[in-house]
Amino acid sequence: MTRRPFNGNYFMLIFLVIMILNAIRSPHYSSIGEWIIDTLLKLPAIVIGITIHEYAHARTAWKLGDMTPKAQGRVTLNPAKHIDPFGIIALIFVGFGWGRPVQVNPYAFRKNRRLANLLVDVAGVLTNLVVAFLCTALLFVVSNGVLSAILYYIVWFNIVLMIFNLLPVPPLDGFGILTEIFDLRRRSWYDALYNYGPIILLVLIITGATGKILGTALISIFTAFTHVWALIL
Repeated sequence: MTRRPFNGNYFMLIFLVIMILNAIRSPHYSSIGEWIIDTLLKLPAIVIGITIHEYAHARTAWKLGDMTPKAQGRVTLNPAKHIDPFGIIALIFVGFGWGRPVQVNPYAFRKNRRLANLLVDVAGVLTNLVVAFLCTALLFVVSNGVLSAILYYIVWFNIVLMIFNLLPVPPLDGFGILTEIFDLRRRSWYDALYNYGPIILLVLIITGATGKILGTALISIFTAFTHVWALIL
């Protein structure tokens, strides 16, 4: 079992090149210097978000009896073990990407395999949610402009990563969660849908459907977090 939004085929490579060219031509930034500064501020959020997401998958699987993540050195917070160079380049230039997928052997789980798979799938997005929530509190107490910007991006990226991975499209975590809850592997269409998952996801991204979902949910969750911490602090 793997958790990776995209594979490295030629279709994806061509798509990525096109998107990078579009990003470079985008008038969003007034200068290359502004883009570099903004990218440097976002980079810690990207590294932290991906690392804790994949670490949570790996540690949960290991704790449930699967030694595969431990043997592959994935039960660690070392970003080098979780960052996919191609995926992080995509995140920087395009706005979406991926980390190295955590490989899991469901047959190694000590007890209920479906429940174990479900917990592994939930672990990544839940960890992103917790980190975003806690870092939102720091925004209320940190006055340094640069640090505040970094914290804001950490909150922003972890929420986006959580929402994106909860989309019910294979091979994202959301589809994995639905698979275990409704035992979708027994359905005749499961394998076909899983194989076409990355293409379906690309269509959703290109048409802007994911952007609308992420934008609306991001604002709602961030607003809720700030309201909660405003009451507490």
